[in-house]
Amino acid sequence: MKKTLCLILLIFFISCKKSNIKSDTYLYTNDLIDETSPYLLQHAHNPVNWNAWNIETLTKAKSNDKLLLISIGYASCHWCHVMEEESFKDSIVAQVMNKNFINIKVDREERPDVDKVYMGAVQLMNGEGGWPLNVIALPDGRPIWGGTYFEKEQWKNILKQISDLYKNNPEKLRAFADKLQKGIKSVDVVQLNSEEPKFTGDFIESVVREWSGNFDTTYGGLDTSPKFMMPNNYQFLMRYAYQKNDKNLQDFVNLTLTKMAQGGIYDPIEGGFSRYSTDKKWHIPHFEKMLYDNAQMVSLYSEAYLITQNKLYKEIVLETLAFIEKYMTNDEGLFFSSLDADSNTANNELEEGAFYVWTQKELKNLLQNDYSLFAKYYNINTYGLWERENYVLIRNTDDATFIRENKLKRIDFERKKITWKKTLAKARNKRSKPRLDDKVLTSWNALMIKAYVDAYRVFEDESYLKVAEKNANFILDQQLKKDGSLNHSYKNGKSTINGYLEDYATVIEAFIGLYENTLHEKWLTNAHNLSEYTMHHFFDTTNKMFFFTSNKDTSLVTKSVEYRDNVISSSNSIMAKNLFKLSHYFDNRKYSETAITMLNNVKPEIEKYPSSFSNWLDLMMNFTNPYYEIAIVGQEALIKVKEFNKYYIPNKLIAGSLKENKLPLLENRYNPSKTLIYVCVNKACKLPVSEVEKALEFIQ
Repeated sequence: MKKTLCLILLIFFISCKKSNIKSDTYLYTNDLIDETSPYLLQHAHNPVNWNAWNIETLTKAKSNDKLLLISIGYASCHWCHVMEEESFKDSIVAQVMNKNFINIKVDREERPDVDKVYMGAVQLMNGEGGWPLNVIALPDGRPIWGGTYFEKEQWKNILKQISDLYKNNPEKLRAFADKLQKGIKSVDVVQLNSEEPKFTGDFIESVVREWSGNFDTTYGGLDTSPKFMMPNNYQFLMRYAYQKNDKNLQDFVNLTLTKMAQGGIYDPIEGGFSRYSTDKKWHIPHFEKMLYDNAQMVSLYSEAYLITQNKLYKEIVLETLAFIEKYMTNDEGLFFSSLDADSNTANNELEEGAFYVWTQKELKNLLQNDYSLFAKYYNINTYGLWERENYVLIRNTDDATFIRENKLKRIDFERKKITWKKTLAKARNKRSKPRLDDKVLTSWNALMIKAYVDAYRVFEDESYLKVAEKNANFILDQQLKKDGSLNHSYKNGKSTINGYLEDYATVIEAFIGLYENTLHEKWLTNAHNLSEYTMHHFFDTTNKMFFFTSNKDTSLVTKSVEYRDNVISSSNSIMAKNLFKLSHYFDNRKYSETAITMLNNVKPEIEKYPSSFSNWLDLMMNFTNPYYEIAIVGQEALIKVKEFNKYYIPNKLIAGSLKENKLPLLENRYNPSKTLIYVCVNKACKLPVSEVEKALEFIQ
């Protein structure tokens, strides 16, 4: 397989206690042994004198006047492991690093703030970035050089050249650092847009028309390789196509969802999506499985099922949640971060995808007489071949067509599929399993809460709601501090790292979703409280956007503003949508004005890179179409909510109560003898009705 770095594409292009292990068991042990991050612990016995990112390490670099060598990655990153094996475990390389640098290992998932700063620097220097991300910085943290993966000899030469230059001509490096720092600060600068906010359907239509020129009409997604799934893109495009009754766009979205579901990027044996596809047809994945991808894909396919009633979409949701429950959930109901791309082969060698791929010989032995039919269905042929006689299962036809062409009975074929999956799962689980990153991140858990709520809303499985509530209560009980702030990470009973904007934005969004589906006001109250904290500690009064880090955090080279949507929607776009909704719930004019200003600020960039602003475009749709406040008051309010949930209505919010309530949307609307539904737009309400069908007549 082509050596593909764990790439992040440019946005517009797409995206504890001390260890119980005794140190004398290993030849080397460094300061990472005291960390909880699985990625950092993977490097705790390197001969490199790794340090964690903290004040003590940065102070040491300044006091010793030594360059910083900052290496950033994550536990499931294939090429991070390769560079460790080749360079960081090599004692000769380690001597060079230890002599000339203060070496820092960073888990990008624990410290996204650090990653964003240095990723921005590397993208400015090289035009692209990726992981492992390796940066050399002055003792004060300002970067002077950076790149991604390097082979051992190349790595040693680079280190020697830069260390020699720092000894002989440090002023040259300081001058470059000054220029680069200015460039870094300019990357995420958002200017306050002084033009009057004007959001129109014509603007969105022109953006979508321009965007569609990059669609892959054969395999779905963008016409690029590699392909990221970009769920926020298809959430918006699906909504736009539905509300505009654009059949061509609807067909394209469904083509994309179908091809992703049928592709090798999805695991048909036990469910779950890999991070991205290395090819155009969604066949060969980068095999790591990330919590955030699977959370968002559950939400996407749930919404798509609500529109289409496509059984494939339901199958994807149910199987993916079964995968999450089996492999990425602990006994406390918390969600782990990722599964590695690599696992051990029969020869005990780490190899990418080893857990997931099959040979013809294996499949014939396992499936016996069913092999021929299985091979047709999953393309055990030139279409499904990967490398070295290994196959990644991929489909290129739907079940109805396959059943018809092979003259099968549907019920018999469905039974065969179940048997195939059980047989292969049993065989596969005898293999060495991918390594697990078992840290718990608040933001990614919030995305998973939303996924379970969305699945509950669409499929009415009460167990999904219980999972969501259990995890949400963990956030309230464990990650929420007394001062109203959130922690970002949790492991071994310990919450650490002051939360980032992504934590607040995703938790607020998840809590609003919980409120809309349970009518338990504690979720809405906590969403409001977290929004108030965010306004006080993250808000930039000059441009009305939110910084990624709190004003309580130690300053880095620059304070970043994350506003471009990537594989996860930007924290600013999620926050703007939260404020839009909360402004309706609490009649809060400041929230409404802030959301409008934020959207207006990014509007000039939307036309250039629409795929990087899809969540913003989704918010813009709320201003170009009627936005419905549905207030349901009475003892049958929850029953009515479930009835509404059977319909795809993206331009609405639900407020409700089983009794008298002081919320602005509910006050003075309780009637003990009946349950009433109020449909309002811009504070103008239709006469209340008792039946959902009648209320739907008010919604266009």
